[in-house]
Amino acid sequence: MAKKNKSEMSFLEHLEELRWLLVRSTIAILIASTAVYFVSDYIFETIIFGPTHPNFYTYRFFCEASHYIGFADSICIEELPFTIQNTSMEGQVNVFVWTCITAGFILAFPFILWELWKFISPALYEHERKNAKLFIFIASFLFFLGVLFGYFVVVPMSVNFVATFSVSDVVKNEFNLESYIGMIKTSVIASGLYFELPIIIYFLTKLGLVSAKFLRTYRKYAIVIVLIIAAIVTPPDVVSQVTVAIPMLIIYEASIVLSAFVAKKDRQNEQLS
Repeated sequence: MAKKNKSEMSFLEHLEELRWLLVRSTIAILIASTAVYFVSDYIFETIIFGPTHPNFYTYRFFCEASHYIGFADSICIEELPFTIQNTSMEGQVNVFVWTCITAGFILAFPFILWELWKFISPALYEHERKNAKLFIFIASFLFFLGVLFGYFVVVPMSVNFVATFSVSDVVKNEFNLESYIGMIKTSVIASGLYFELPIIIYFLTKLGLVSAKFLRTYRKYAIVIVLIIAAIVTPPDVVSQVTVAIPMLIIYEASIVLSAFVAKKDRQNEQLS
């Protein structure tokens, strides 16, 4: 019996395809998580706890930048006055497992994108389906770029802010291990997914749910939200806030340009068909 074309599949058959997409993606994440297990010492010692040391790359960069622009040592970090502690019996085990799974998700992201592309490709034009490799490359690049932005910019600035903020000298900062790891996972994954905004806008524009006009109309609200986020995750200085806000605003503006381009191409295709 010949296999059905996906465009002719019923709703339940599409659900079955979606189920297998989730199954294969989960297997890929578990395989990647297993690989992460074998380098877990490096993951924790160098990557996870790297931002807790004053000589972390980002801190050194901002210190050197402050000297270059004439701010002296105003942004230099000599000490991060806090300790990380585990307060539950299963705390370190849970952190270890979920850190491996999170890292596995990041590594398996290109495969997940490939599975997602196969699921949605029947709704696209023939010439668009031929761009699968380009889609996977660009979407993966943006995600990994966002992950790096989250790790090297958002995380160290957040750590520096909460470590140096104090309501009184009586209070000592002793952060819970799960809280610290949770902050890193949230910052990294959220940044990676935010950098996927142009890809999301592309498909929403194809579906007619979003337009460049809509994005321009709500640009002022987006700017306010981005500035609020930058103010929350960074120390109270202009340099840090601008460093976080500018890339996020560039991503939003790129999404507007992409939406306008997609809409224009769709109109041209409709006129030719």
